[in-house]
Amino acid sequence: MSPSISELTLASEADTQAVAARLAAVLRPGDVVALHGDLGAGKSTFARGLLKALGWAGEVPSPTFTLVQPYDDLPVPVWHVDLYRLDDPSEADALGLFETDAALLIEWPERLGHRLPPQALRLTFSGSGDAPRRLTWDTPPAWEGRWPPPSPK
Repeated sequence: MSPSISELTLASEADTQAVAARLAAVLRPGDVVALHGDLGAGKSTFARGLLKALGWAGEVPSPTFTLVQPYDDLPVPVWHVDLYRLDDPSEADALGLFETDAALLIEWPERLGHRLPPQALRLTFSGSGDAPRRLTWDTPPAWEGRWPPPSPK
């Protein structure tokens, strides 16, 4: 069965956070979510919304310099990962990304090269500034029935 591809318009930061909360409701340990998009497209906003929906009450700093920011004390442990500063995919090996049971939210996943698991949910954010953003996704078989989650009623 081939993956399905679809899209959604995100008119505001609140929309981005609402979609992130919907993902949080179906997230499982070991899931990999690849967040693609240019600077300012909404990847970090999405990550913050997902972590908040899972119950994180503190700040959610960008892991640009630490590369990995773990949030282990959540119903589903999450590692927020930012690979922007990697020059070579092999540099990711030392991070132990695929040796954890935590769900991974990976910004700049293209820096992994072929190391990104084929069962990763691939979300792509486009747009910036005040204009509405566009979210497109590639849903592999492991995510069918979970993504896209139903809209709240």
